[in-house]
Amino acid sequence: MKKRVTVLLMTVTIGLSGVAGFGGAYIANILGSSNTSGSSDSNIDEGFSKRQIKEIVDEYVSGLELPNSGESTGTPGVSYINGSVEPSDLMPISEIAERCKDSVVEIYTESVSGGWRMGQYITEGAGSGVVFSEDGYIVTNNHVIEGARKITVRLNNGESYDAELIGRDSQTDLAVVKIKANGLKVVTLGDSDKLIVGELTVAIGNPLGHLGGSVSEGVISALSRNIEIDGHSMNLLQTTAAVNPGNSGGALFNGGGALIGIVNAKSSGADIEGIGFAIPVNLVKSITDDLIEYGYVLGRMDFGASLIDITDAWTAMMYNLHSIGVYVSQADSDSPLQIGDHIISINEKSVSSTADVSDILEEHKVGDVLKVKVERNNETLTVEVKIKQAIQD
Repeated sequence: MKKRVTVLLMTVTIGLSGVAGFGGAYIANILGSSNTSGSSDSNIDEGFSKRQIKEIVDEYVSGLELPNSGESTGTPGVSYINGSVEPSDLMPISEIAERCKDSVVEIYTESVSGGWRMGQYITEGAGSGVVFSEDGYIVTNNHVIEGARKITVRLNNGESYDAELIGRDSQTDLAVVKIKANGLKVVTLGDSDKLIVGELTVAIGNPLGHLGGSVSEGVISALSRNIEIDGHSMNLLQTTAAVNPGNSGGALFNGGGALIGIVNAKSSGADIEGIGFAIPVNLVKSITDDLIEYGYVLGRMDFGASLIDITDAWTAMMYNLHSIGVYVSQADSDSPLQIGDHIISINEKSVSSTADVSDILEEHKVGDVLKVKVERNNETLTVEVKIKQAIQD
């Protein structure tokens, strides 16, 4: 705590340094002609008392516009900048934890894995979730529940429920599960568009899979970090709040106890600490609404085939291909594309990577028909591919 106080005092000192010339002269003119002897209530020179001087100084300083001045969180010796919280709504971290703990749950999964050596066996996983409705809708990460044959939710009060998967979206790493319960404590939603770098964050989750209800605090380090997770590029909030395996799907709150993000990743490595990421709550809200109502995200496009990048001659030789490029690795039964097709262009736009295909798809919508030129069995032909609504099982 002493170290934090020192940092705060240094910050204030730096903030005041720009006005030291004028402010110092202003105060010195008063103090320079004053007799400092006597009690705090004694008169000093021409009727000024120490108390009056303090009032003059306080009035002067209160009129200054100090850069990056934030409101206190209520934690002694700690000051944060807050953009998404009104000063009157700021709470101590202990109060945030008390108010929000029942809105964060633990999630446990069972999946079937297998291999030719060991046969099939059960693997267990753990993560966190956030209560989005009093009747049991809970938001978590897609990677927490993906492939699970059984999902169990444990509330903060210790009660456990079997959960049903309502919908998931791998592109945003979000999923919704439902338990048969009522009267749950629903999280208060914040506004991630109003966040600013440096404001308080509080993470609550289930780190390591068996420490449910753990609380950690930090600040917003960055607002839009482009991070690739499971092959999907995502713009995430970066925070210094401690994040560990098991925190995935848990909550990131602001200084007013409002949800600002769903925790979904931690940078790992021997020399990496204090770097965690969360999905901004405004994106979470829009995706969750679709998952709850439809079971999938409206407008998410399905090309009708899975593609693979062949980027070098060695890989091409392994696949018995004669050139590098984008190839079809899987195709739907109703797709005009076939496994092994080499995609040359889409709507006369050259394609050299799967990223090119993604960029072209982003310019279209569900229902559009694309003219795809492919090379198949040493022949070049053009097929028409209709973009379908993507639905994840």
